[in-house]
Amino acid sequence: MPSLTVKLYSVLFKFLLKRKLQTLNENPNFNPNSISHGVVTRPDESIATANPSFSIDGVATKDLHIDPSTSLSIRIFLPDSAIISPKSVPNLRVRVPSSKNFNKLGKVSENGVLYGGYLPVNNGRNCRKLPIILQFHGGGWVSGGNDTVANDMFCRRVAKLCDAVVVAVGYRLAPESRYPAAFEDGVKVLNWLGKQANLAECNWSLGNGRIEGQGGGTMGGEGRRRQIVDGFGSSMVEPWLAAHGDPSRCVLLGVSCGANIANHVAQHAVKTGNLLDPIRVVAQVLMYPFFIGNTPTRSEVKMCNSYLYDKSMSILAWKLFLPEEEFNLDHPAANPLTPGRETPLKYMPPTLTVVAEHDWMRDRAIAYSEELRKVNVDAPVLDYKDAVHEFATLDTLLKTPQAQACYEDIAIWVKKYISLRGHEFSY
Repeated sequence: MPSLTVKLYSVLFKFLLKRKLQTLNENPNFNPNSISHGVVTRPDESIATANPSFSIDGVATKDLHIDPSTSLSIRIFLPDSAIISPKSVPNLRVRVPSSKNFNKLGKVSENGVLYGGYLPVNNGRNCRKLPIILQFHGGGWVSGGNDTVANDMFCRRVAKLCDAVVVAVGYRLAPESRYPAAFEDGVKVLNWLGKQANLAECNWSLGNGRIEGQGGGTMGGEGRRRQIVDGFGSSMVEPWLAAHGDPSRCVLLGVSCGANIANHVAQHAVKTGNLLDPIRVVAQVLMYPFFIGNTPTRSEVKMCNSYLYDKSMSILAWKLFLPEEEFNLDHPAANPLTPGRETPLKYMPPTLTVVAEHDWMRDRAIAYSEELRKVNVDAPVLDYKDAVHEFATLDTLLKTPQAQACYEDIAIWVKKYISLRGHEFSY
């Protein structure tokens, strides 16, 4: 059985979530801007500030708004293992302007140091390419965020354990943005990653013809590098991803309702095929997916009033997410085993499914995994005893033994698909 702490937390969590769902359902007085652009986090969420240096735990973070027409955003988590020489990390946390460029670089702090966070060197000699993990947070479609304290802590651990660049997606929440908004946001970010990879390659080609500075002997000592820029003169290439991201090793990771998004993005990647080049989705991880259906499973009947999310609250969340005219628990977004799938299961990427003993959604997630295995897809299930829904991602439960074991198990499985040849057993 779950611990007393988990039981007490579950009571408080249910009370707060039920009140939030009822408020959103009964009083949908939305700001017009929130409807047109969407909302990616709620005011009552605890937010972790991005820190573009490696000073906290060896993981640097930065936030980007990538779609001018919506509020879609991402947070990038870069582990210090992306830098080949660890001794150089402290020197890369700040940028110290030379006397020549002091006025060009802008404002400086009181101690005379211009702080811009970590910036990869132009020649890329100290940069190591890491796989990319595209992460989608949970929250029952109506809450959560890619920059919440809990999600920030979770992504930091994933980045360190998997030795990967984690891109956490701040997708639009319901009911301001109903289906298919969150699914479209997931696809947009995957396409954006592909665009970034292509721009980085073009930018690198242009950089090879740069005017050399010191060492090259031209243009007064300071080298200049050509860059692809937008209409405002800003670089269109994201430097962290350009220097450290390997798009050919991309993993999708979804938590709760985020697992539904990850599964949809995986289907999109299968249907799109080579059009996503150089992006390659090599695997996906579905952590206690938010699956449901009209015909209840055994666990849905037996544990309908289980910890954290009971079934009635989840149905209310689905009512807020799906358009009223499309509400159906066998909707493709809710039930992955509905007949007439556009993407045959045999083409899906290797899929790791994480389930909890005391989660009423477990049976449908296990059934989906079984169907994948029937068509020879590598689809193991990790089943954790005495665990509840979101046992490895809620802030209160992040340090429990089950959560720690879950992080390590995910890292071991993922590394089968993201390790470079010759380093498969590096973990």
